[in-house]
Amino acid sequence: MTTMWLVVLNDEEQYSLWSAASPLPAGWRPTGFEGDRQACLDHIDQVWTDMRPKRVRR
Repeated sequence: MTTMWLVVLNDEEQYSLWSAASPLPAGWRPTGFEGDRQACLDHIDQVWTDMRPKRVRR
C-alpha cells in the first residue's frame, strides 16, 4: 500500500509534506496537491523557488 501525502503551506509560504491520513497541525493548510512522497517532493521543488519566509521577501 502506497502512503499518500499532502503538500502543505504555512503562513510564511513555506512548504512541507504531511501524511494524508493525519490531521494537519495548527498553522498549516493543504495546497491541493496530493500524491506519493516523490510526486509531492517534485511538486514542491517546482513551486517553491524562493525559500525565504514571506516576511523576509517583502
